Amino acid sequence: MATTQLPAPAAAASGAARRAAAGPRFGTPASLACAVVAGPLWVAVSAAQAAAREGFEPTRHPLSALATGSLGWVQIANFVVAGVLIAAGATGLRRALAGAVGGVWVPRLARTAGFGMIAAGLLTMDPADGFPVGTRDGPPETLSWHAIGHMAAGSVTFAALIAAGFVLGRHYARQGRRGLAAASRTAATALLVGNAWAMSGASGGALVLAVGASSMLIWLAAAAARLRRTA
Repeated sequence: MATTQLPAPAAAASGAARRAAAGPRFGTPASLACAVVAGPLWVAVSAAQAAAREGFEPTRHPLSALATGSLGWVQIANFVVAGVLIAAGATGLRRALAGAVGGVWVPRLARTAGFGMIAAGLLTMDPADGFPVGTRDGPPETLSWHAIGHMAAGSVTFAALIAAGFVLGRHYARQGRRGLAAASRTAATALLVGNAWAMSGASGGALVLAVGASSMLIWLAAAAARLRRTA
């Protein structure tokens, strides 16, 4: 039986019509905008709560502790929203970095960090060290299942962000952009040191970790912003 083929222009028009009928595609600039907003938003909301919440001491209490107490829902939402934005932004990173050094792993690591932040927000840590107000000093006698889950999710998030920072450093180094490569590695190192300091229980570890996490999240946003300008 003979088959009828559409002329090339007609076939192209038919393909375009099918794509249009499928709905608009979430564009690269829009996806990258999610990654641009996520880090600064998380840092700003966390800093505002750290300054406003009674009894919160940045040198003693990790920013995750803000997810406890009657106002804990604010930080929970902060984690979840930032995580969703980073995970969505990974799509833009994948498209913008396609074929470049780090084009495979930066998006994967960013998406992992996004999902980790969502989990860390939903799985809250236990009240401890006098926060929220009324909590006894010192660590909790036993850890709840969600506190254990929070620590696991946080570890995954930090590891993914640290790795993303070093991979971005390699990406910029291959381009000959030494300043950007150094900045990326510095942000990743700041988070690596902050996490190790906090895990050691040394004085001021919570503040050092907060600075490291904020630095890496803002740097990831800056990298996305650079890519968005050329997307």
